[in-house]
Parts: sequence; C-alpha cells; structure tokens
Amino acid sequence: MIYSEKQYGISTRELAKLKDALVAVEAQDVDDEWVRGLEIDALKSQIEELEADIAHYELLKAGEIHVAKSFSLEALPSILIQARIATGMSQTELAAALGVKPQQVQRYEASGYLGASLTRLIEVSRILNVHTAGLFEARAPQEGEVFSWEKTDDLVWQQFPVKEMARRRWFDVPRGADLVECAKTYFLEAAGPQFATALHRKKIRGSAQPNEYALLAWQARVLERARVRIIEEGLPAFSLDDRWLPELVAFTRHKNGPRRARSLLAKKGIVLVTEEHLPGTFLDGAAMLIDSDHPVIGMTLRYDRLDNFWFVLFHELGHIFLHLFEGVRYDFFDEEESNTEDRVECEADRFALASLIPDPDWDQCLSRFALSEEAVRLDAEMLSIDASIIAGRIRKEQSNYAILSNLVGHELVRAQFMEARNDLE
Repeated sequence: MIYSEKQYGISTRELAKLKDALVAVEAQDVDDEWVRGLEIDALKSQIEELEADIAHYELLKAGEIHVAKSFSLEALPSILIQARIATGMSQTELAAALGVKPQQVQRYEASGYLGASLTRLIEVSRILNVHTAGLFEARAPQEGEVFSWEKTDDLVWQQFPVKEMARRRWFDVPRGADLVECAKTYFLEAAGPQFATALHRKKIRGSAQPNEYALLAWQARVLERARVRIIEEGLPAFSLDDRWLPELVAFTRHKNGPRRARSLLAKKGIVLVTEEHLPGTFLDGAAMLIDSDHPVIGMTLRYDRLDNFWFVLFHELGHIFLHLFEGVRYDFFDEEESNTEDRVECEADRFALASLIPDPDWDQCLSRFALSEEAVRLDAEMLSIDASIIAGRIRKEQSNYAILSNLVGHELVRAQFMEARNDLE
C-alpha cells in the first residue's frame, strides 16, 4: 500500500522500470523458454500489484471514493492509513493534529502502528473519524464506498448469512455440522480466499449501506456458477474489443432478447449469471474478473423489467470495458436506481446510455417531450430498439416512474432465467 506522495513517486518510477524490464525479457532470444516464461509471469505479477496500489491511492487522494470496512483490530492500521489519504490529510498534517513530529507518523504507518499505545490509536481514530463499528466516513455517508479485507483471517465468518445460504442449498450440511464452518468452506472453495483481500476490493454503488458479508456470499455463488459455465461451455478468451455491442443492442427488439444476450456474451468470453440477491445487499448487478480472466456479470433481476435489465447489463459492460482491466482491482456492485457523482460510476452510466441510444439519436427523439406511448413507439421503431429502452430512460430523466409504465416490460425477464432461483444447472 502507498502511504504518501513520496512513496507514490517511488512507486510510479518503479512501475516504469518493471515495464521496461518486461519488454526487455520478452524481446530476449533465449534457449530456455520455460525459464523466460517464469520471469515474464513474475514481472507481470509485480506490475499488476503496483498498478493496483497506484490506482487505489490516486482515487483515495482525489476524494472519489471513501473507505468502508468491517475489520478486526489487527486490520485497524490499514484503515487509519486509507482514512488519512481519503480525507486529504498529509502525514505532516496528522502529526500536527497529534502534536508530534512528522517522522513519528511516518514510523507509525511504516510499522503498521506497531508500538502505538491504545490511547494514541483512539486519538488517531477520532481525528480521522474512524469507527471500529466498521465504517469510515470522510464526509457524510455517500456512495462510492470500497470494502476490503487484508486477509481472510479478518473475516467474521459468523456474520455470513449462513442460514439463508443453507436454505438456498448452496452447500450441503451434514448432520451435526456447524453451519458457519460449512459456509466458510463453501466461500473458500466457490470464490477463493483472494476475493476477500485487497486483490479484490469491493466498490459499492448504492443509496443504502449494504451488508458486506451478504455481498461476499452472493459473489461466491455467482463465481461458482460462472466457473461451471466456463468449463462446460468452453468459453473463449475475452478480448477488450466492444465493436460487437450494436449486435447486442439489436437483441432488445426480440422477446427472448435477454436469453440471446447471455449466449452472445458467452461467445465473447463474458459470463452472465443471474442469481437472486440476498437480504441486505440492494443489488441489481455486479462486474468482476474470475481467476481465468473471464469477466463475470452477475444480475439479481430484483426488478423484473426489460428497461432495468438492459441498462444494468450495459452498465456492467461499461465497468468491464472501462475499468476492470485498467489496474484497479475492484469488483463492482451496483444498485441501478441510485444516483451518484462518483466518476467511475458516471463513466459506466454514460457507456450504457451511449451504447443503447447514441447521443445524436437521443437528441432526435420527440418522445422526450411528448411523453406519450405512441411517441415512444415511433422513436423505438426509428432507432430499431425496444420501446422499453426509451421509456426507461425518459422515466429516469424525468424522475417520474408513474409514466410509460406499460412500455418498460414488466415481468418479461425473470421467466427467461429461471435458474436464478434454482441450483446449478
């Protein structure tokens, strides 16, 4: 983790050196390709980790995210450091607030606050507004929160929704077995320990504070089902090429468009999994990278409407094409009806809107002003998309969900994905 501007500068220079080294190794003409492959893999791993730390520091520094996390006391030092960065406070400024020399704060952070007294930890927590209940707030509660854990030992397994997971038969419970242990084993096998570390920070878009353990459990289920589909269907490798998206948009006009969409995504190396949300998650969709580097889109179908399905799908595709491969190791969890000024989420929103209805086409839509069903249908015919897309966008922009309700495709999605409520296919 990067603690200061000095470390940030060192890290960016080190990243440039690693990239140069990778180019040099790849260009080498050697006899032992196996050894060179090991060197390349090692350099790529270092580059990915450094890129993730740099990108996370930049977002914290810019104030574009704030940190929320359930943590054990062992993880408190990491929270304090991230909180300081996110509030825009330097090590020198924190030192002044504590009445100590800047070098003392540097030593605290470099050692993970080893040797700091409980009184000192409490004082730092108070200055940075960190609460051991699990939430750091740089300002009033807002969107764009990021959850992460340093290691799986920081997880409080008892907080997983174990009864609900067992009720849905996500795992077997032998007679006399401990439900919590069963849930822990399930998560580690279905998701893997890396999904509960900084290798996979959870970025949340939502108007309500989510239950992060319910998010983890739901993500494990989605990943489990995604792995099955990748193996059984032999999905090809994913390519960061979005030129096929107009073909996906054309599916909006078909009654079975959502099912067709899942098939097309699979052909492009993207796994779409529909899985009912867990209580306390307020989820519509999510985007993440599985260990095979296949993007995975999870959708809850919480709202059984065509307009919701298509917008959420393209919003998650926005995360895939714009964010998943840019260096920040985030898993994105989204509540579609939430409003936010978060840069990353706004970029995904714009990607979705522009993909479904390019701005020049939207400017020509008379239904934006007429607000009638007939006008929406005429515009939909002109643009060769389903009327639900236009109706949903108008309702959103007008903040009026009482209009055009006959056109948004109520109860036309969930029936196409009945496996969302069943066991693995």
